[in-house]
Amino acid sequence: MLSPAALISVVLGAGMTYLVMRLALKKGFVDSPSGELKEHSAPVPYAGTAIFITFILVLWGIRLFTSYPTGTLHQLRGIVFGGSFVFLLGIIDDLYDLSYGIKFLGQAAAAGILIYYGISIRIFPFDVLNIAFSVLWVLLIVNALNIIDVMDGLAPGVAAIAALGFFAITLPGELVYVNVGAIVLFGALLGFWFFNRPPAKVFMGDAGSLFTGFILAALSMGAEYSGANLLGLFAPVFILMIPIYDTLLVMYFRYRSGRPVFKGSKDHFAIRLSSAGLTDWSINLIAYAAALVFAAAAVIVTTVSAGISFLVISAVFFIAVAGSAVLSGFDPHQRR
Repeated sequence: MLSPAALISVVLGAGMTYLVMRLALKKGFVDSPSGELKEHSAPVPYAGTAIFITFILVLWGIRLFTSYPTGTLHQLRGIVFGGSFVFLLGIIDDLYDLSYGIKFLGQAAAAGILIYYGISIRIFPFDVLNIAFSVLWVLLIVNALNIIDVMDGLAPGVAAIAALGFFAITLPGELVYVNVGAIVLFGALLGFWFFNRPPAKVFMGDAGSLFTGFILAALSMGAEYSGANLLGLFAPVFILMIPIYDTLLVMYFRYRSGRPVFKGSKDHFAIRLSSAGLTDWSINLIAYAAALVFAAAAVIVTTVSAGISFLVISAVFFIAVAGSAVLSGFDPHQRR
């Protein structure tokens, strides 16, 4: 079931992206060059809707032609309903540029939908803590995917690798909705990536990035990570390390320079690397390689002893700190 679903998702994702791209150009639903962070030379259509449509259609097709285990459909409904809500929020944001407060409230409401359908963090002895951290986690990942979408090919490529990471880590026998959702999201993102790779013909827009981040957050809360040792709980952080890292990085650099942490700037790791003279393709390949390494580390810490997991975790955080030190030496306001 999963291999055909992945192939269908890739093909449908590419075809749907082309169709949405043509419609967006016709209707003027485009990102026009303006402001500090929008340096493309001509308007680029928003086509993140293709990711949403592909994801929903393939899940619906699987539902029609296969039989889900008991309970799986309940959780998939939560993902679809919550994801649809976030997608609509993103469309409105692309059209009207919503305030951060309204977006956070909408994302929190979508997190509430997941919790209602039984998808949440379950590591604390008190439900109130599990609920609170579930909402915070969803907010973090949804906005982290949005934040990382600053360079052609970057966000969909990294997100596709993250989806593969959740697929790999849950394949041995976890909840089927995580396996299915992850592989379908991977295919939808890969199909979209063919049009978003440098130089991009389409952009995700907030509709695409917020939806993708929401699905990844939902999938991450459906897996069991601590079967081998408690340090396995770091696994979802590793799988989503690139967007989380970039979010924390830009917030730190903005705070250090006295700028508002929620106001856009050129402090992203991708733009800093660009200021050092690297091409968009080079930066993408570095990000993809790092995402694969972190995903592999996530799988390792869920299968080995606590001692080895501690060494792996220490190595990952050393890489993150060292990378931050290197990036701090590049001036993002002096791009090539």
